[in-house]
Amino acid sequence: MAGATYGAGPPLIGITAGLEAARWADWVREAVLLPVAYQRAVERARAVPVLVPPSVRATIPVLIERLDGLIFSGGGDLEPSRYGEEPHEQTGPPQPHRDRFELALLRAAIDADLPFLAIGRGMQALNVVREGSLIQHVPDVVGGHAHEPSPGRFGRHSVQISATSMLGKTLGDHAEVMSGHHQAVRRLGKGLSTVAWADDQIIEAIELQGHRFGIGVQWHPEEADDPRLIEALVAETQG
Repeated sequence: MAGATYGAGPPLIGITAGLEAARWADWVREAVLLPVAYQRAVERARAVPVLVPPSVRATIPVLIERLDGLIFSGGGDLEPSRYGEEPHEQTGPPQPHRDRFELALLRAAIDADLPFLAIGRGMQALNVVREGSLIQHVPDVVGGHAHEPSPGRFGRHSVQISATSMLGKTLGDHAEVMSGHHQAVRRLGKGLSTVAWADDQIIEAIELQGHRFGIGVQWHPEEADDPRLIEALVAETQG
């Protein structure tokens, strides 16, 4: 059964991370990187964060067996060939190692009915793994930069939420969110429901139908003061 630590102490929440060149002291090396906000948000929800960097596929069954839940974190753009498109001039450089691993991990989490929260890039990966497609540069569609006010910074905007959705039952029918993305869902993937929208009708959250807890949000709850969404994930892992 997935989630082997049920009933045996705080749940283990895996958080996907990237591989990037990083500098510390006198070193410049490839490193596993994840904003510390994810760790702190999981710890505030009284769970144990477990860093999950891209790895070989053989590790995936072990992760699914031993973790109680997963957070698919934000990061760079998915390779457009994975949803049948050529790269837009604004699409970031490919990260094939991360794409391969996280899409396979998502499929395994879905098959195992393991609770997961997909954030930013993670939500886009969820849509792609369900055969959906992405808007590669949101300003081309809506004009302006409300979803990413400036590179490397988050902005605030409102989202409307379906009150009957799992997300709506956690947050209500409206939320002010921290956002920083230039891509978004275009064609919705199979078995997914749209459950939140921005004022410009960009899809801001999706849910996997029939899954125990499979939510994707385009915003970054780990950066905000509202702990309810990550607390809801942790609560679900505890049954």
